[in-house]
Amino acid sequence: MFEQVDKQALAERFGKAASSYDQYALLQKEVGRNLLSLIPDEKYGNGLDLGCGSGFFLSNLQQLCNYLLALDISTGMLKQAGLRGDAQGYVCGDAEALPLRSESQDLVFSSLALQWCHEPVQAFREIKRVLTSQGYALFATLNEGSLFELRDAWTAVDDYEHINQFMGVSELRSVLQEAGIRCKTWQVCRHVMHYADVNTILQSLKRIGASQVNGERHQGLLTRQKLLRLQQAYERYRLPTGLLPVTYNVCYGVLHR
Repeated sequence: MFEQVDKQALAERFGKAASSYDQYALLQKEVGRNLLSLIPDEKYGNGLDLGCGSGFFLSNLQQLCNYLLALDISTGMLKQAGLRGDAQGYVCGDAEALPLRSESQDLVFSSLALQWCHEPVQAFREIKRVLTSQGYALFATLNEGSLFELRDAWTAVDDYEHINQFMGVSELRSVLQEAGIRCKTWQVCRHVMHYADVNTILQSLKRIGASQVNGERHQGLLTRQKLLRLQQAYERYRLPTGLLPVTYNVCYGVLHR
């Protein structure tokens, strides 16, 4: 699998970004709304928002569930989510070791959270474990090729990996098979966001806490000279509209035990 994810650093980054998250999480809102539309239209007993972040989708999920639990690895994000008051419970926990009883959740919703797991197989095993026999688990996760423009531009600056590694579609299918969980619905979509300049792209990633957490991270400061090289390298992708594209490949799935 990938390089070890520093989960403490991950939680801290998202915690620091909690107050600014909703303002900059344009992709996350778009993907989450798409995932909501895939939920089978029925009433659920216990529901779980796995990796709830700032809790943007809790109000939608609360309407579907008698009891909704919000879970995130970041206490800062949970605190932000708690300000909404849309869930009955809030738990700080790791997707790879859910602090929940087996077969306790009728609906599990996880939008753009599972790509941060070090062992995705274990995360999906945990989802299967806590899901009831007739329950549904819905997920959206980033796939290989996401942020390819930014990754390519960084190669003109240095030899470090500045962008997170994401699974390919075939690898994700293998992960689900190994976890022993069945996929009822499967679709892969490309989302392209647009920004005026590279600075705005970098700031948007920072403000949602989505800076790199796996691979060989570069700890040095981004100097003016390096930023200039990055900007120049990204220019090859500028569109006739004058904007810079940022591409995300997202896999959506509806799962059964």
